[in-house]
Amino acid sequence: MTQKIALLQPIAGEMADIIQSCLPEGFSATAVTGRSVEDLKAAVADADYALWWDIGVPAEVLAAGPKLKLLHKWGVGIDNIDLDYCRAHGIQVARTTGSNAAPVAEFTIGLMLAIARCIVPAHNSTAAGGWAKNEIWKRSVMLTGKTVGIIGLGAIGKGVAKRLQGFDCRVLYYSRTRLPEAEAKALGVEYCALDDLLGEVDFLSLNCPLTPETKGMIDARALARMKPTASLVNVARGGVVVEADLVEALKTGRLRAAAVDVFDQEPPPADHPLLHMDNVIVSPHCASTAYENSRRSVMHWLGNMVRVSKGEPIPEQDRVV
Repeated sequence: MTQKIALLQPIAGEMADIIQSCLPEGFSATAVTGRSVEDLKAAVADADYALWWDIGVPAEVLAAGPKLKLLHKWGVGIDNIDLDYCRAHGIQVARTTGSNAAPVAEFTIGLMLAIARCIVPAHNSTAAGGWAKNEIWKRSVMLTGKTVGIIGLGAIGKGVAKRLQGFDCRVLYYSRTRLPEAEAKALGVEYCALDDLLGEVDFLSLNCPLTPETKGMIDARALARMKPTASLVNVARGGVVVEADLVEALKTGRLRAAAVDVFDQEPPPADHPLLHMDNVIVSPHCASTAYENSRRSVMHWLGNMVRVSKGEPIPEQDRVV
């Protein structure tokens, strides 16, 4: 009997082809074509497994899937699924820990360089027929030699720290779990209390999950502790930052610049202030979406589904419930 995987988000044809080429014998996968709760409920009705990423999975969707054995996140954030329902009904939950760490870390460094050197306004001005060399010179700073703060030192945060070694940066980190001293030394990072870190950094990189502890962590108070010459990069989750406070800090010069890959509401409304500020770079939650990494991440979540089908345990680093 075929085991059915419900993909709870519309996907591009190229991605569908990759998934189909990776499917083990005895498995099938079908993606929804709409994003409504009713679309999701119909998809899980006869599914053994479900895969989710951006779209939230509330209890009413889970309740519509009586055969569900495993909900797998394509990524690592588990803030948009009803975990209590899964626990109460014996549905396992897992994530693809580390599978997108390299793409996200690369993207983070790319955003730091882009906002430091004003690459986007330089491109836009030149493409429009201008030659704003002097203006770009006045606005540009260097990443080399700066102090960078990383909030969240999981696989992604560590990847950012490793890549910063080539820029001779001083790297501070704040995380729920401190690294052993030997590991921190090898990675070139120093632990720092959050308030102290905020006051030190030239660049702040958010690489933490969205949890009750991190929700709204970067608010007006936190931003006020940062230097007005500092820049913020958020590739974590929109809810880690109080967006209205960030907008105000950028408008008033309390913060030099920001790069934002994630929003409270995705996609953000067309009139969202962050979309219309010349000291902000925005992108569509795509830090993890490197095409050539796709097959690797697909094999990751498929591997865990195969384990469940065989009655084998999910690896500890991937298991949530």
